[in-house]
Amino acid sequence: MSDSSGTPSPRTWAPAPYAEWLGLALDEARAVSASGDVPIGAVVIGPGGEVLGRGRNVREELSDPTGHAEVVALRQAGAALGTWRLAGCSLVVTLEPCAMCAGAAVLARVDRVVFGAWDDKAGACGSVWDLPRDRRSLHRPEVVGGVREEECARLLLDFFGERR
Repeated sequence: MSDSSGTPSPRTWAPAPYAEWLGLALDEARAVSASGDVPIGAVVIGPGGEVLGRGRNVREELSDPTGHAEVVALRQAGAALGTWRLAGCSLVVTLEPCAMCAGAAVLARVDRVVFGAWDDKAGACGSVWDLPRDRRSLHRPEVVGGVREEECARLLLDFFGERR
């Protein structure tokens, strides 16, 4: 891109690599063990585009009620950065975060929450609740939903279809 004099102008907008990031979260979801955990995956992307944390559901595997993919990924990112404040980071997850995970993202001060499939039963980023955009929230990250939605939803539909 250049101006009328032919001088290159700075790029003022670039499409975020959300679909690529969701691919990393899908890889985590597919890696859920045979423990019976729901195949949900998450990654935390740093300000420079680097992966700071990876997570997948481990509630069944570890008997941990907080073992959601988002919490695991946020913990890893905090450890990688040496701080709980994840400013400039993006939390990317295959399913719309629940209230616990949306709250954790808000309290971790991530800049953005990106997710694939919507969760009409427990979603807290626009479906059932909207914690990140609640005017009373201490921090309000950007929310981008529906990225690679069909692929993310299919993974969950297949998982639950096998159990019914």
